[in-house]
Amino acid sequence: MHERRFPEALALAERWVVASPRDWRPFDVLARIHFTLGRLQHAADAVDRALEIQHQNPPLQLLRAVCDHRLGRTDEAVVRLRKLIERRPPNVVEASVALAEALHRAGRAEELEAFLGKGEAWLSDPRAALFRARLEARANRRDAVDALLRTFRGATHPALKRIAGFEAVRLLDADGRYAEALAVASNVHRETTPRFDLDGMDREFKAMHQFLDRVERGEIPARIERVPAVERTALVLGLPRSGTTLLEQMLDRHPDISGIGEFEGTWEIKEGLSARGSWPAGLAEISPDVATELAKEYLDGANVRRRGFGTPGAAAWTFDKSLYQWRLLPALGLVLPGAAFIHIERDARDCAISMYLSNFHPKSWGFTADLTSIRRVIEWERALVPRAIEVLKLRAITMRYEDLVADPAAVIGRVLEFLGLPFDPCVLAPEENRRTVLTLSFEQVRRPINTSSIGRAKKYASAFDASWESFDAGRDASSPT
Repeated sequence: MHERRFPEALALAERWVVASPRDWRPFDVLARIHFTLGRLQHAADAVDRALEIQHQNPPLQLLRAVCDHRLGRTDEAVVRLRKLIERRPPNVVEASVALAEALHRAGRAEELEAFLGKGEAWLSDPRAALFRARLEARANRRDAVDALLRTFRGATHPALKRIAGFEAVRLLDADGRYAEALAVASNVHRETTPRFDLDGMDREFKAMHQFLDRVERGEIPARIERVPAVERTALVLGLPRSGTTLLEQMLDRHPDISGIGEFEGTWEIKEGLSARGSWPAGLAEISPDVATELAKEYLDGANVRRRGFGTPGAAAWTFDKSLYQWRLLPALGLVLPGAAFIHIERDARDCAISMYLSNFHPKSWGFTADLTSIRRVIEWERALVPRAIEVLKLRAITMRYEDLVADPAAVIGRVLEFLGLPFDPCVLAPEENRRTVLTLSFEQVRRPINTSSIGRAKKYASAFDASWESFDAGRDASSPT
């Protein structure tokens, strides 16, 4: 695992499990490989097998709680973590940090304040300063900013430095201290974001366009024969900070739709194709058997996350809001024929500044550290998605974020009609959704739908040069398409 040779590590762990079914250790290893790969449900299942043998193992209990939280089952995670902490295990500090984070993400501020108020030893951990500052921000944002910046400057761990810095950026932005927010964000990116392989992304997009060229010329079909069409499966297509979380929280309120968060299933399709030499240049050579196998793996994982899965009242549809999906669209169109794609766009500059001021994974989303790189990625998205939808004749609908917040009933009504579902007024109150949100928009979607984010880039006009003028030319960001 340390060499990141995950397929080999996974194969070895699976063989160990078969050879030693009464030993908890192979299940532990298997769980941690799945967790590292983002396969959270697989990780949770493996931990459960290990816990059948080692019932009270503290690291296993912690890992199981973290899996629950990231799968949106925060109530279960909190209960497990509280029980674990009560036992004062060797990993009590890590368990306490995990509990504080779960309470924070779930908006359970009073419980978090009570937990911090106990004065336990874990509060000497540098990470505890984050939670103190988050509570302080409710009454005194200026003092909270100062505390976060002290943590940023003093932190030795890059992840803590990055989190503290971007938390300060968020508060500075909220207080209208825009020049300071931009300066701090630039400093955080400079100190914590490694070089990103933008050219590698470029090569992938060129390969996908070459595949679409061949489909347009009639050299290859737009579909793989004998691959069953998927049903009641919807996926978002959208850039980070384009409104995908709001859209999911609205749709998840509908009794027939279950949001499944940023499910790792579509990325596993990409990894499965890569392992077979079919990504990105070999899309035309995907066999029906491979496509069917990958589709089954995706659907099995998505269904486990579906609200009420296995019960008579289960939601019929899944809605997957993974931000990677637009980057894999031709592959998804081939492997998941019949899937419904919901494409959401946002004003390019508003979207860009929101990315730049946000804490995305510094390696996976490293392009967000530079506005020029962000502009290039937006250009790729706007070239690829409409073309793939048209050439592959995908079942898709496109909306603008600005329209969604300006007239939510009309826009979400069109989406529901597209899915063949009746309108339900509860979708207009996403702030009442109690499902834990783990994305960067988790605080915004706890408020009623509003237009406050429209025109955000105007507050940072100095950050944009003339190259941005080609976006949304002749169209005001707040006007409907």
